[in-house]
Amino acid sequence: LSSAKNFVDNFSKSSSHRGNIFIYGEVGLGKTFLTNCIAKEILEKGHQVFYLSANELFQNILSPYLMGQEKDLAELYKYVYNCELLIIDDLGTELINSFTVTNLFEIINKRNIQGRSTLISSNLGLKDLRIKYSERIISRIIESYTVFNIYGENIRYQKRFNSTNN
Repeated sequence: LSSAKNFVDNFSKSSSHRGNIFIYGEVGLGKTFLTNCIAKEILEKGHQVFYLSANELFQNILSPYLMGQEKDLAELYKYVYNCELLIIDDLGTELINSFTVTNLFEIINKRNIQGRSTLISSNLGLKDLRIKYSERIISRIIESYTVFNIYGENIRYQKRFNSTNN
């Protein structure tokens, strides 16, 4: 939590190379909630945030190809590559194939080169990422992302248990 606060507090101090975050852990531990909190704080400071689930991101990239709407795709890439903070939530929930692996690599690599910040959350740990995606992707994440492993008990289960016992 303190590292997330530091990321938000330091975001306005520089216009590039603000850092990247990779958050992973089991289902129901608050990763999406945390990414939403970070996005809200960064937006309130007047910065651009583009927030998509991994599934939405890759569907939005693929559908213009299929529909012959390359102009829409160019606009999407403009946001993906140039926004101050790109948040990809739930990486690993999308259909993983060569198309998504190639596009994920390009997004991560290009944003790193440009010094743009990216926050990625996933239920997949680093070992699973390496298996499902590629060594090239995991190498870039290890090199240029602060990695957080969130652990604990499923918050959804706890809420349900507490509501039925009251």
